[in-house]
Amino acid sequence: MAQNRQEAVRIAQQRDSSKFRAEDRALSTYFKENIFDDLVIERYLTPDKYRRFLVSKENRTAVDEILADDIAKSMKSWAQAKGATHYTHWFQPLTGSSAEKHDAFEGIAYDGRFIANFKGRTLFQQEPDASSLPSGGIRQTFEARGYTSWDITSPPFIRYNSAGSGTLCIPSLYNSFTGESLDTKTPLLRSINLLNKAATNVGIIFDRHIESVKPYLGLEQEYFLIDEALYNSRPDLVMADKTVFGHIPAKGQQLEDHYFGSIPSRIHNFMIDFETEAQKLGIPVRTRHNEVAPAQFEVAPIYEEANIACDHNILMMDLMRKTAQKHKLAVLFHEKPFSHINGSGKHANWSLFTNTGVNLFAPSTKPKEGLRFVTFLVNVIKAVHENADLLRASVADCGNEYRLGGLEAPPTIMSVFLGSEMTAVLEGIEKQEIVKIEKGENAYLKLGLTHIPAILLGNTDRNRTSPFAFTGDKFEYRAVGSSANAATPMMVLNTIVANQLEQFKKDYDNERLVDDSKKEGIVVKILKKYIGGFKDILFEGNSYSEEWKEEAKRRGLSNITSTPEALKSYLDPKFVDLFEQKKILSKTEIIARYNIELLNYVKKVQIESRVIGDLAQNHIISTAIGYQSSLIQNAKNLKEIGLEKEAEPIVSIIKNISEHVSSITSFVLEMTEKRKVANVDPSLEEQARIYSEEVKPYFKKIRYHVDKLELIIDDKDWPLAKYREMFYLL
Repeated sequence: MAQNRQEAVRIAQQRDSSKFRAEDRALSTYFKENIFDDLVIERYLTPDKYRRFLVSKENRTAVDEILADDIAKSMKSWAQAKGATHYTHWFQPLTGSSAEKHDAFEGIAYDGRFIANFKGRTLFQQEPDASSLPSGGIRQTFEARGYTSWDITSPPFIRYNSAGSGTLCIPSLYNSFTGESLDTKTPLLRSINLLNKAATNVGIIFDRHIESVKPYLGLEQEYFLIDEALYNSRPDLVMADKTVFGHIPAKGQQLEDHYFGSIPSRIHNFMIDFETEAQKLGIPVRTRHNEVAPAQFEVAPIYEEANIACDHNILMMDLMRKTAQKHKLAVLFHEKPFSHINGSGKHANWSLFTNTGVNLFAPSTKPKEGLRFVTFLVNVIKAVHENADLLRASVADCGNEYRLGGLEAPPTIMSVFLGSEMTAVLEGIEKQEIVKIEKGENAYLKLGLTHIPAILLGNTDRNRTSPFAFTGDKFEYRAVGSSANAATPMMVLNTIVANQLEQFKKDYDNERLVDDSKKEGIVVKILKKYIGGFKDILFEGNSYSEEWKEEAKRRGLSNITSTPEALKSYLDPKFVDLFEQKKILSKTEIIARYNIELLNYVKKVQIESRVIGDLAQNHIISTAIGYQSSLIQNAKNLKEIGLEKEAEPIVSIIKNISEHVSSITSFVLEMTEKRKVANVDPSLEEQARIYSEEVKPYFKKIRYHVDKLELIIDDKDWPLAKYREMFYLL
C-alpha cells in the first residue's frame, strides 16, 4: 500500500504498460474454451443420455442418479484435463455479489488412500454453511445448514488464479434447510418460467407455432478505473467504495471530450486482457468505449437469455476486478464514486424472444405481426404503470441513491418513453371506434390499423433521461445501479409483465364469450381500454427538468427519493400478494429481503459516516492546523519587521482555515451523536430513517468545508489523492 499521496502519485506516474501482450490466437479458437456447455457434454455422453440431459434441462426436471454420475464424471475429467484441482458451487447469496467454497476433486481417506469426492450427488447438491450469509431472519445464527444445487440451464466454467491453478465453478441455486430462497437466482428463474407461460399464451393468439418465450437481456456495464496506488492512498475508496471528499478539478467533464474519445493505451490493454478472459468463459463482450466522465468506461455484451446474462454480469464484474489488479488498476463499480461528475449505471436492455426466433418487441411490416407487437408493447407499459413503486424498490440502494435523480441518470419518478411514432400509434388505437368485424372482412382495414406496418425499426428516438424507455425493438431499464446484481430488478420486471399478460389473456377470453367478432377486433378493444388507463406514465420530454417533477406530481406519479422509503414497497400487501400468488417469493422470503436491504443500507451509511469522521479528524484537521501554524509564524515574522499590511492577507487565510476547521469539528461531533442515537434504536426501520434523514445530511455539510480547505492548503501538504490525479494518471 502506498505510504502517502506523494508516493502514490510517483508510483502512478512511473507505470509502464508496454510489456503487455495480448492473446495472439483468433477469437474463434478460444471462445468458450473454459465452459462445460452442451457441445462439450455431447462429446462425453452417449446420444441417448445426451437427449435425456437436454430434456431435463428444457423442462427443469430432476436427473436420475446414473445420468448424474455420468455427467459428474465427464465434468471432472474435462476440468482436470484443463488443470482444475478443485470445484465449487458458485452461487449468488443476498449480498449483491457471488460466493464460493472450494473443495478438492480428490480427498484422503483415514488409511491414506485417495478417494473421489466428485459424484453426481455432489454435482447437483452441496451443503455450505448458511449461518454467516444474509438470511433476513429466515435462519438463526446457530442454524447453519443451507443447500446449493446446480442450475442446469447455466453451464459450469473454470476460473484460474494468478498461479494458473483452476477451479471448476458450478452456477447454483442457494436455499435454506427449510426451503426458502436465500439467493437472487432462484426467484429470477421462477419469474422466467412464469413469463414464459404467460407470454406464450398471449403469443399463440397471433401465431399458433409459438411454443415458448424467453426474456433476453443485454447489460451495459459502466465503471471507473484509477491507478491502484492512488486507490490505496484513499481510505474512503478502500472502505466505502467512494470518495467522501474531493474538490472537482479545473477540467472535469465540461468539455464533453471524454465520451467516445480515444481510449488510453493502459486502459486499452486492460480491456483487451479482460475481454479475452471473458470470451474464454463464453461472455460475449462486444462494445467498449470511454464514458462521459473522465476515467469512466463502459463494456456491453451481446444479448443472452436473461438468466445467463445476469450470471455473466456478476462473473464479469469479478473478472474485471482481478484483471484490474494485474494491470495495477482499481475498478470502481460504486454508482457515485466521485462528486460533481457522472455516476455509473447498469442499463438493462430487455426483450422477449419466441422459440421461432421472433422478437416480440420488433415492429413489423405485416399487419398481424404489427398488432402482436403493439399488444406486447401496451401490456408492458400497463405493467410498469401499475407496479412503478415495486420497480423503484428493485433498484433502491445506498449507492444508487446518490445517482438517481441527479440530473445525470434517470429520475426517481418512474415513467415510460416511447417516442413520437409509438405514441402516435397508441393514440390512433385509443381513438378507434369499437366495431364488430364479421367473418370474411378485412379486420385491419376496418379497424384503421393500416398505419401499423409503417412502424419501422429505428423510428423511435432514444431518451437518456427516461428510466424506462422503448428503444426500437427493446425496453431499456436505465435505473439499475452499476454495482447491483441485475437479477432482482429483472425478476420484478418479468413478474409484473407476466402478471399483466395473464390478465390480458383473461380479458381476451372473457370478451370472446360475449363478442363474436374476429380476434383482431377483440384485441384492439382491450388495448383501447388499457391505453386510456396508463397515459399518465408516458412522458416524451426531459425527465431531468424541474417542470417534469411538478407535472409528475399533478399526474399522481410517485417520486420516492429515499432508499428506506422505496424499499417499503416490498411490504405493500398488493405486491406481497402478487409474489405469493405467482409463487415467485413467499411472504417470509419477501420480508427477509426487505430486512436485508434495509440493514445493508444502514451499514453502508454507517460505514461512510465513520470514514468521514476518521478522515476529517485524523487527516484533514491535523493537516489544516499544521499548515495554519506555518502561516501564523509567517504572519508573525512579517509583523515583526514592520510589514503589518502585507500580513493581512495571510491573517485572513488563517481565519478562513479556523472557520472551516471549527465547522468540520462541530458537524462531525453532531453527526456522531446522531449515529449513536440510531445505533441504539431497536427498530431497523427507525435506524434506517435516522441514518437517511439525520445522519446522511451531515455528509454534504462536512464535505463542503473539507473541499474548501483543499483549495487553501499547500498542495504538497494535502493528504488525499486529488481528483485530477485519479482522473488523469492513467
